Amino acid sequence: MKELQERLLKVQSELKAPKNQRNNFGKYNYRSCEDILEAVKPLLVKHGLAMTIADQVHEVGSYAYVESTVMVSYENERIASTAQAGIDFNRKGMDIAQSFGSSSSYARKYALNGMFLIDDTKDADATNTHGKTEVTKTVTKKKATKAVKEAMAKAVADGKRDAVVKKMEDYELTEDDMKSILNPQL
Repeated sequence: MKELQERLLKVQSELKAPKNQRNNFGKYNYRSCEDILEAVKPLLVKHGLAMTIADQVHEVGSYAYVESTVMVSYENERIASTAQAGIDFNRKGMDIAQSFGSSSSYARKYALNGMFLIDDTKDADATNTHGKTEVTKTVTKKKATKAVKEAMAKAVADGKRDAVVKKMEDYELTEDDMKSILNPQL
């Protein structure tokens, strides 16, 4: 693992992924998944690394999302980075394939950001308000205890699934937690 980490560190320190895209409506520059790939491919070759990207579609409750995994490897060693993006089936101006593609591209971009330590906290994706004043607040999620999870599962069994899905937003829950709460018969 040490050899892979050393090579990856070199790629991370050499990578320059400029914001080559422009959103004229929002008046900001940004980098796309394609921009990152264009910048990183020569460095992967230079340092003898291979990279793959794979997507999986998941559903939790009534929410669908794309999970993208970037895998960098050297010989028999591998490191992965994963990110998710929700799928909006009703996104105005997009058919279903475009909606999936948009979510895939977004998830891939953030999986690449994680792998190559690209900080997007100052990027337009993270800060753009589309011309609207935005109030920023910090949201702290509560720890979901066993009793809370059991109460949620009971509420689902009692026909209160929609209320539970909404309440889940307030708690730290893993994908497995959500599945077991929303599908208690599994």
